[in-house]
Amino acid sequence: MAPPASRSAIRRLLNAAQHTACPCHGCRAGGAHNPLQAINQMRKLATPVDVLPVEKEYAFEVAAANLRFGEGVTREVGMDLKNMKARKVGVFTDPIVAKLPPAKMAIASLESQTDLPFVIYDRVVAEPTEASWRDAIAWARANDCSHFLAVGGGSVMDTAKAANLFSVYKDADLFDFINAPVGKGLPITEALRPLIAVPTTAGTGSETTGTAILDITSMSFKTGIANRAMKPVLGIVDTLNTRSCSRELHISSGLDVLFHSLESYTAIPYTERIPRPSNPNLRPAYQGSNPVADIFSMWALRTTVECLPRISKNLDDYQAMQQMMLAASFAGIGFGNAGVHLCHGISYPISGLNKQGPKYKYAGYDVDHPIIPHGVSVALSAPAVFNFTAPSSPSRHREALAIFHGTTPADSSISAIPDSEIGAHLFEAIARFLDNLGVPRGLKAVGYTKADVAKLVDGTIPQRRVLDLAPGIGDVAGADGREHLTAIIESSLEY
Repeated sequence: MAPPASRSAIRRLLNAAQHTACPCHGCRAGGAHNPLQAINQMRKLATPVDVLPVEKEYAFEVAAANLRFGEGVTREVGMDLKNMKARKVGVFTDPIVAKLPPAKMAIASLESQTDLPFVIYDRVVAEPTEASWRDAIAWARANDCSHFLAVGGGSVMDTAKAANLFSVYKDADLFDFINAPVGKGLPITEALRPLIAVPTTAGTGSETTGTAILDITSMSFKTGIANRAMKPVLGIVDTLNTRSCSRELHISSGLDVLFHSLESYTAIPYTERIPRPSNPNLRPAYQGSNPVADIFSMWALRTTVECLPRISKNLDDYQAMQQMMLAASFAGIGFGNAGVHLCHGISYPISGLNKQGPKYKYAGYDVDHPIIPHGVSVALSAPAVFNFTAPSSPSRHREALAIFHGTTPADSSISAIPDSEIGAHLFEAIARFLDNLGVPRGLKAVGYTKADVAKLVDGTIPQRRVLDLAPGIGDVAGADGREHLTAIIESSLEY
């Protein structure tokens, strides 16, 4: 196991973070951004007097798409777009979903409306890349759609968000809006076109958020764009739409829900996030744990722990599938306002490097290229991550442990555990849960070795938007941050 962060180490790292400003955090300057160059700039900050005083955040905001839940509500999407007076609808899906009932139902709904023109883009790829996004953006710009409809999983919804953004910003480059320090992280000041999202997996919660993720193949890791301006105007959560998913897809998607919930609940409190934005328009989507996000995250965590194993054993358990659809959206509201941290930060190079290194292909995905699905890549480091973060907030991690044990923190079997041992117990509980779902047992099981650890650390460090919310990490560019990440990833090789 990775050694847990001591209380003194956490206090020291947080204190250092409060007196050290990343020159790329929230950067709005022009020019290309190299994440490693930005990290070197951070190291050059010699003393606290080199930077302006940094103040902690004192407020949080709550934002999410409007949601509609129900069995068969996909049939209403044509009326919704007609009500919005759509001039031309750009429909986004992928080659597999295009042949399945959810997409057919959505298209039939559009066809049922008179004078509602639409065009279909069905080339979205699983785990989108720079190339696939550029193709979708070029298509959207050429078709000049007034409204967008996404029918699919997170890859489809995220691609539609990007196509929408760059349809409005016709001359912008992809990296203009990608999160700093990988891209410029420019603010979105123009109103985007209305987007309706119809999820077909119970996973990403992308129907509720302004987040879109892609694989930067040239850098061998994932990153994305996170801005409230990109969130859909409506998420249509049809409880029929996951019935055609394979067992493996249910599991991978459900793991994303699980760790969206657990990471957002254990992220640093919003009052610890620095720096406080100089203008409320600059307040990030990922703000740290807060009372509203906590409610959604904990409901989603309990529901996932209860329902995902049921689905893995019985693909006819439609009641559990319905609950997981709710959990995915609830977790989306939770992490969409609180943020995620280490599991997701580490997952991005795990997925990205796989295409050049291990070339692992997860079962149940009908693709012709190596793939570690997002939910699986997030889960691989989870036992070690929460062993590490537990000392930062023992009570919250004790609550999570109780959920995995199907009890409450007041139960004697949970309450008797010393704070110092909560992380080790949570490590075992998460590992056991993943084992029961047949998830690969650590990074070695998907082809990584100890020789890959340094590259995985290098790919994690630029993920500032999530690592800044990780308890116990502090300045990840410094020696302590790199040391902690190395220990976590080494402990994730096998268990």
